[in-house]
Formats: sequence, C-alpha cells, structure tokens
Amino acid sequence: MDERTRSVVRWDDLSAFLAVARTGGLSAAARETGASAPTLGRRMRALERAVGRELFVRRTHGYDLTEAGLEMLREIEGISARIERITARPDGDALPLVKLSAGTWTTLVLVRQVRALAGAPPDLRLRFLAAEDILSIGRREAAIGIRNRRPTEAGLAGRKLARVHFAAYAVPDAPQEWIRVQADTPSARWVAARAGGTTLHEVSHPRLALDLALAGTGRVVLPTFIGDAEPRLSRAGEPIEELSHDQWLVTHDDDRRLPEVRMAIDRVCRILG
Repeated sequence: MDERTRSVVRWDDLSAFLAVARTGGLSAAARETGASAPTLGRRMRALERAVGRELFVRRTHGYDLTEAGLEMLREIEGISARIERITARPDGDALPLVKLSAGTWTTLVLVRQVRALAGAPPDLRLRFLAAEDILSIGRREAAIGIRNRRPTEAGLAGRKLARVHFAAYAVPDAPQEWIRVQADTPSARWVAARAGGTTLHEVSHPRLALDLALAGTGRVVLPTFIGDAEPRLSRAGEPIEELSHDQWLVTHDDDRRLPEVRMAIDRVCRILG
C-alpha cells in the first residue's frame, strides 16, 4: 500500500487489537473493552488497512491470527506491559495481574494457598479461572494453565508437576450409590460407566459432588489430594489407576519471562509439586 494512503495508527486501536487477539473473537473482546462487537470489527479492518497487512483469519468460531498478526501481537505486548508499569497507580490496583486457569480441584487447592501464591505482603493480583474446559494460553485467555498433558502447540512452554491420582470416597455408613457429575471428564465418564441404575444424585459441577458426599448421600470419585485432605471422608477402595495422569504447568513462551508470571510459576510449582 502507498505510504501516503495509510491511516495513522492510534494506541486505542492497538489496545483493541490486543483484546481481540488475546480472546480470539469480537464478542469476548467486547466484554473486555466495553466496545461493541461491530465497532471492534470495523476497527480491526481499519487497522489492517492502516498497516497494510492482514492480521486475522476470520472464521465462524472467531478470529485467528495470521503470521503478521502474531508478529504484531508479540511486538505490542512488550509495549503494553511497559506502558502498564509506567502508568500504574501507587495503590492495590497497581499490582500486576496474573490469570490462572485450572480444573475445579486444582483451583480449589490454589485458592486455599492464595497467601503463598500472592505473596506476603501481596505482590501479585490473581484471577482464578476454574473450568473443566481448557482455556487458550496461545490467545492469552490465561497466563498460566494447569493441564493433563504436555503442551504441543507452537509457542507454548510446559513444566511437569506431580502426578495426579483418583479414588472413591465416602463418609462412614454412606449408601453405595454413586454421585454423578454431568461433565465431560475422565472421572465423570468412569463413574457413568459403572453407576448403572445405582445413581441417586447428579450435579452439574464437581464441587457440588464433594458437598453431597460430605452430606453422606453416596460415593464420589475425587483426586486423592482433595479426598485425603477431608477428615470426614474415607477411601472406598484403592486408587483408580486408569484415571491417574501427569499434570503440566503451561505458559506462553513469551509470557513466562515476565517477572510477575515468573513469580507465579515458581509459587504454583512449590504448591503443586
């Protein structure tokens, strides 16, 4: 494109680009920025015209970055981090934010150790994203993710943590019925395959299954690091070997060099082994 026809690129547009690139779509970026999805779409097209490059591949599921888009993302993130540090207010909101993504049970452990994670006095601000669905580290939906497998996507780094084991638990004299979780996880599928007609209660979230087990309504499958920590529960059988799996801490290769992410990684590893 002729340099004379290019528009001036404003920081506001680059900031909007960061939101779209990190969230992978207009709707999620709209929630983050407060701008409407159509407005963000127009701004992204204008930004592409201004820089003379296609930054996104627009798909039905969202916006994927092109090679040019990935290059711009890497460049702008460094600038953005410096701007945030320079303009940070001297109060609690100035603490750098680190987003942690993990399943329900691992998040519960991390939340219970929040003082060790955030520092004393706090030097990090943490956002815990508990979900059985895997958030995208590549799109910066989270800075740190705890996963059941080693990362294979380009640009991601992984560190192996302690192996996770599962077992059935119940309070003394609880019924033999299984408590089922309506989720697409290995442990939920394992229970569903064995429960047959003996299921009495079903829940939509794993944490509720623990509450039902503590109420004495039946048996529940839990990670041993959760079940063994509950004094009211006892193991109802040996560890379920087929559910055992490795656990990995996953970060973006660029983000893991940021001081706040580096601190969070070291603290998570001390907690999760």
